Amino acid sequence: MAVIRSVFFYLVLIVSTFYMGIAAIITHRLTGRNEKPHLIGRLWARINLWAAGVKVKVRGLGNIDRNRPYVFAANHQSLFDIFVILGALPVQFRWLAKEELFRIFILGPAMTATGYIPIDRTDRRKAFESLNRAAEMVKGGVSVVIFPEGTRSPDGVMREFKKGGFILAIRSQQPIVPISISGSHHVLSKKGGWIIRPGVIEMTLGVPIPTRGIAPKDRDILAERVREAIGKHLRPEEAGHGPRGTGV
Repeated sequence: MAVIRSVFFYLVLIVSTFYMGIAAIITHRLTGRNEKPHLIGRLWARINLWAAGVKVKVRGLGNIDRNRPYVFAANHQSLFDIFVILGALPVQFRWLAKEELFRIFILGPAMTATGYIPIDRTDRRKAFESLNRAAEMVKGGVSVVIFPEGTRSPDGVMREFKKGGFILAIRSQQPIVPISISGSHHVLSKKGGWIIRPGVIEMTLGVPIPTRGIAPKDRDILAERVREAIGKHLRPEEAGHGPRGTGV
């Protein structure tokens, strides 16, 4: 059954990415705006969660004001974190995503049409230009979502945080909302390869952490606060410990 479910999921993923991606691109060209492409992306995420047999439990929505911008920071266990946040976070937001994704056929142009921001982690200057662009977006009233670990955890345990996302938050002077995602590594792990295991993923939004008045030199302290806040709502085996706040 796991193999059949997995094949079904990937077929749905390919087809939905193609058609929803084209819809997002066309919608952006017709309207010149990113809001409706984002809603198309939300539908895309929910379709793929359904195809995988994954249910999402959301907690903590009362901690946020849906009419103001935030920097949302989430731990990153698997590909399904993207579907969960996009499908279940009921606000307009944009991703800060690795540049390679923008080169993928249909997906890349659709991400651009939705206003997502590419970040090149191999080029420090370009990376900070992307962070500045994202900070200005948040100042302008649109939330941004980041994965401070920079990449998916190979074992589901929260890894060290990069500092770039916290520089973004400090420059925007808007609060960081910690997002704890629990259970997505069980659904799809790097070790498990391509096999999908249906289940429940929990997403918990923590209390916003203010950044107003915080200086860039204090980014490591801020990163530690966010990491602790995310870890509070993870299973003990998911929270992890280790070095913090290094790299971009």
